[in-house]
Order: sequence, then C-alpha cells, then structure tokens
Amino acid sequence: MSQAELAEKAGVATRQIRRYEAGEQQPLLSVGVAIAQALKVPVTELAGVTLLHRVALSGEWWMAWQTSQNHQEVITSQTVMLTQQDDLIHVQTNSRGSVTLNEGGYNWQGEMRLWDNKILMGWYAAEDGAVNSKGTLYFVLHNHGVNALGIWTGLSHDGMILSGWGALGRSEDEVRQQIAELKRTLGATALRTAPQLEGSTDDSA
Repeated sequence: MSQAELAEKAGVATRQIRRYEAGEQQPLLSVGVAIAQALKVPVTELAGVTLLHRVALSGEWWMAWQTSQNHQEVITSQTVMLTQQDDLIHVQTNSRGSVTLNEGGYNWQGEMRLWDNKILMGWYAAEDGAVNSKGTLYFVLHNHGVNALGIWTGLSHDGMILSGWGALGRSEDEVRQQIAELKRTLGATALRTAPQLEGSTDDSA
C-alpha cells in the first residue's frame, strides 16, 4: 500500500503518514486506530507491542467451515480478524463470505486460547440477531503458525449438537482445500447430529 493510499484510508494527509514513518511524530489514538484498520492489523501490533509467544497470529485470516443447511452439507468461508494479546486471541468476522444468511452464513465473534504454541481452544457465538448458533472450537496449528486445522461443535440450525471440520489460513482457496483434505483423510464428513434432547426445543438458526 502506498503512503497516499494509506493516508486516504486513514483520513489524514500524505505528509502526515511520511512524518509517522520517519518517526518525526506519533499519531493520535484515533488516527492510530484508523491506520490499523486500513492495514488490517490490531492497534497493539502497530504500536510495537511484543508478544510473549513465538507464534504471532494477529491480523486478517480466512476461515472455512463444514456445516449444513436442512441436513445438506454446506462449505462456508469468510474473512476474520484475529487480535492476539499474549495467549488470548479474540476472533471477529469481517464478512459472511459467499454464503448468505439463509444459506447458513452469519457473522460471529469468539475467543481462543493458545496452548504450547500448538493448540487453539475456545468458543464462538453468532452476532446476527436471527441466528442462535454458538459452540466450541478446537484447532491444531501448523509448526510455523501459517495455518490451522480443526473442528467445531455446537448448536446449529440442524440440531442441538452438531460438529464439522474447520480450517484457518491466508486465502480462501487454501482453507477450502484444507477442508477437502480433512474430509479425504479423516472422514468424508465430520457432521454429526445428536438426537433431539427430550423436552428441548430447537429455535436456533
């Protein structure tokens, strides 16, 4: 991104970006937030905060999911922003991706904790008002933190307890290929629906 492009996205003059990069001035917090959003990195990373962990995951990623709609498999993919503070990682979707809300795509947020630079475990919950989906996440990181493979389990439109494969990577093609590889090597489908619990109602979406 050029200085002019960054300046336009952050709403400041190009000469100010030059001053910031030269170390002549420091941006105000509001400008720093705007620059971080333009660069798609967390403010802490822009400020040079050093993480205590070898694997740094902050930034924009792609995630893909094996899920279902009316008991038919759907593979969704969307961009997410990971914001890491030590071993705690906040996850926030940037888009629903190519799948509409009616087709099973929705915005969500969650948190994951990094264990031993190898495992990410956490939770997610839908943010769209008409969607009640929520559940747990378990991902295994690549040795260099360049991607991760995992599984989700939670409440879905199709059942009270449902599971499916998940993938984290830097491009949409990559994460969709990872889902296909998981299905090929570990099972044609990870989707499992538990019997409806007695006395329960499924009002999720």
